[in-house]
Amino acid sequence: MKNLILLFTLCLSFDSWAGVYKCTGADGRTDYQSSPCTENHKAVQINTRTGSKVDLNELENQQVQATEQQKQIEAQKHAEEQARLDVIAERKQRAKAESELTLALIKNNPMQFSAFAIPPYDPDNLPQTLKAYEARLPEIEKFRRLAAQKALAAGKCQRVEADELNAKSTKEQLVFLVNCSSGAAYYFNETELKE
Repeated sequence: MKNLILLFTLCLSFDSWAGVYKCTGADGRTDYQSSPCTENHKAVQINTRTGSKVDLNELENQQVQATEQQKQIEAQKHAEEQARLDVIAERKQRAKAESELTLALIKNNPMQFSAFAIPPYDPDNLPQTLKAYEARLPEIEKFRRLAAQKALAAGKCQRVEADELNAKSTKEQLVFLVNCSSGAAYYFNETELKE
């Protein structure tokens, strides 16, 4: 008899851990059952041991909302990354256009420019001295051309041999060094080149 009572008590204990589900149908009828409610019911899980209740529909809605928020965050991150890549692509395109103008100037004036006087910077493989100024690459390419023209206009430079962004550059003021075949060297800062 004691074994039977012990077995009965154990069964009740296991049931209380399993919980009870209160299922309310669309017609308003409420059923209590040991298995989870179907999708057509409003589901509340009741812990028979503690009496606590969990609204499973609300829990599912919270999970759906959390998933949607995560998707929105990921979409936002993706959009920001795409915008960053678009800015880089547009900057590379502008730098390429400036380089093409410079190369056309060199080609049309072979007596004034060495063929390799102003080689275009490769945006994907920039020299270390230029990395800090990467965002200004289109301007740098334009200023190199203007610096070469200004050196030639000075009268002591018959032919431009090299034209580079100089290590004296700062974020506030870019500096360019133009070397000429005569041995003359000219430093121009961006303020001078904008005049």
